[in-house]
Amino acid sequence: MNIVKIAGATRTLGESQGYIGLPLRDELQHCSVGGEGTPVMVTEWTFSDAERFAIYDGANIFLHVVGTGHPPVRIEVAE
Repeated sequence: MNIVKIAGATRTLGESQGYIGLPLRDELQHCSVGGEGTPVMVTEWTFSDAERFAIYDGANIFLHVVGTGHPPVRIEVAE
């Protein structure tokens, strides 16, 4: 998967640590646990044709979280 610079990006994470850099958009959303106005960081990704075919054929997607603590995350398909 490739990182896309999300529309309305508000900052980029990771560049100062030597990573490629992850552009994100800060938003406030309703969360069933955190309530109305819960801060979230939204990123956007795109797939190569080979990845699209692999997913279509049943390949799973893995989310890697660097470190030892796992924050709440959500993955969804764009409308």
